[in-house]
Amino acid sequence: MHSQRGVATSKRDSLRLVVLKLRWKKTVKETTRVNLLSNSVLIAPKTSLIDKVTIEPGFDLAKLAGDGKIVTGDVKAVPVGRYAKSALEKLGAWSAVESQFVRAENVRAALLLVARNEAALGIVYATDAKIEPGVKIVGTFPANSHQPIIYPFAATTTAKAEAADYLAFLRYIGLQGHLRKIRVHIFG
Repeated sequence: MHSQRGVATSKRDSLRLVVLKLRWKKTVKETTRVNLLSNSVLIAPKTSLIDKVTIEPGFDLAKLAGDGKIVTGDVKAVPVGRYAKSALEKLGAWSAVESQFVRAENVRAALLLVARNEAALGIVYATDAKIEPGVKIVGTFPANSHQPIIYPFAATTTAKAEAADYLAFLRYIGLQGHLRKIRVHIFG
């Protein structure tokens, strides 16, 4: 979300462009920047018999999906797709499942395909999975299986003081070690 009061985004690549543009225009208060972390999760339709999956090197995603499709964002153009491919390559599962992948134009489209039972499994961000009632999280990718997924926040120079105060609060609780608890609660 970009507004006159602040900037918040979940798309790391597009945020880089926004932040660079705002920095160039000197419209971001650099001292207010805060990064929250997220992760990628494996989802299944709410009605799926798949319950919990341990995602680790050597896990058999192809067997788990069976004859079904697996959906994520386009691995060449959508950040969640690039994270998914990177994680699966690192875990040694990509080559076995590449032909089963449906490449959606964005995370929401991937969620919808899983919720409608049009895909057996999906790989999305935890934050998105938690808002779709038609899916369930069945596994979480190890943090070291892909680059960190960062949700950066910053106030703009035209933001009200309350925006900077809130971002300072997030930074403070992060420094106190409490941000980890919030991350777990919000992002899974």
